[in-house]
Amino acid sequence: MEFISDQQLVSLFQVVIGLSVMRVWTINFNKSTPWRGGGARNMKEEFTAYGLPMWMVYFVGILKVIFSIGLIAGLWVPELVLFSASGIAIFMFFAILMHVKIKDPIKKSIPALTFMVLSLLIIFLEN
Repeated sequence: MEFISDQQLVSLFQVVIGLSVMRVWTINFNKSTPWRGGGARNMKEEFTAYGLPMWMVYFVGILKVIFSIGLIAGLWVPELVLFSASGIAIFMFFAILMHVKIKDPIKKSIPALTFMVLSLLIIFLEN
């Protein structure tokens, strides 16, 4: 007897990633967290620590929120799931690279690594 189906697992991952990423880019945007790059206390300082231009904060944020909404909407519109999970996976890969670039401790990459792995699992389980 199966405890949870692949589709239920995918749906759970969609919700967890979608809500978590939206929270980071809305509620926690101006808050300090232990996961921020460098000594940043908010999202803008984090992108400055990475050496990225300020316009990139908004570009990345808008796309991450769109992909997050796509993951949640994918519960009802399955055609959105692969595109949205792929977008999140790519952004999380680059988030890990940014942490490496500025020599952050590995623990600061844990959220990005987790969401990248969950996104990749969505992609593989959906195919």
